[in-house]
Amino acid sequence: MVSWVALLWVLEAIDVIAGHRLDTLGIVPRKSGELLDIVPSAFTHFGFEHVASNSLPLLVLGFIAALRGIGRFLAVAFSIIVIGGLGVWLVAPAHTNTAGASGLIFGLFSYLLVRGFVDRRALDVVVGLIVGVLYGSILWGVLPTATGVSWQGHLFGLIGGVAAAFLFRERDRPAAVTGP
Repeated sequence: MVSWVALLWVLEAIDVIAGHRLDTLGIVPRKSGELLDIVPSAFTHFGFEHVASNSLPLLVLGFIAALRGIGRFLAVAFSIIVIGGLGVWLVAPAHTNTAGASGLIFGLFSYLLVRGFVDRRALDVVVGLIVGVLYGSILWGVLPTATGVSWQGHLFGLIGGVAAAFLFRERDRPAAVTGP
């Protein structure tokens, strides 16, 4: 996760040096060519303050989610990014540009929150409850209260995290059978 967050900072530095050309990798709604920007939009930010506000929650939530394995984490993250990005592409206001890791953060939050219930693992339920207590206030971010903040990205990231919990749930293990 440190490498992931470091990449976000490097990309923002490149963006500044390049005259903010990477900002065009955000999602502009309902333009078919913009579908290609869904994944890159989660890695680009609109300034150092923007990437700074996403860094700590991404580090913490990403680290916790990655404890189950890097392959599973990458699949979960990719799913959240795609589902969240498609939601933004469909419902964000026309002539807007949405970018940043906050949709992924909201998705990781909801993934961790529901994963234990979906997998029926007590430890993960406890982890989800702790995550809920520590980061539950971010849920205000799904409300359209702040100008310049994509509540759509937050909401659909949240939905993507719940979907990822079901998509990547641990399948039921067969019960142990004892012999006579």
